[in-house]
Amino acid sequence: MNFHTKRFDELTTRELYEILKARSEIFLLEQGIVCQDLDDVDYTSIHCFIEDDDKLVAYLRAYTDDEGTKIGRVLTMTHGVGFGRLLMEKSIPVVTRQFNTDRIILHAQTQAQGFYEKLGFSVISNEFLEEGVPHVTMEFKAGI
Repeated sequence: MNFHTKRFDELTTRELYEILKARSEIFLLEQGIVCQDLDDVDYTSIHCFIEDDDKLVAYLRAYTDDEGTKIGRVLTMTHGVGFGRLLMEKSIPVVTRQFNTDRIILHAQTQAQGFYEKLGFSVISNEFLEEGVPHVTMEFKAGI
């Protein structure tokens, strides 16, 4: 099992294809979310992912916007086996270091709120709809 962090221009064509395929499979096919996934944010993101036997098993992207440093597009290809936790545990230190921040924001699907709370995230908003799915904004503060 290998953990990678790469900027957009560092991704190989195969890695980019596997990332986009996974995002389509999870968010569009599995969850039925219809949105413009290719939103230009990928160009300025750090892409964190885990491969097992050359297959993508977990992925997220991190970037900055008006809210601050954010993590988004978090996914695992197999649920309930620990890939999500491993991805987050390895990614959080990279993201805080790369973006020189002690605070990370994410928009969590409400059904995943407990998962993120176990990793040290706290809810900082009321529930809202994003792409038709209930979400909450959550915050992680490094060193707390």
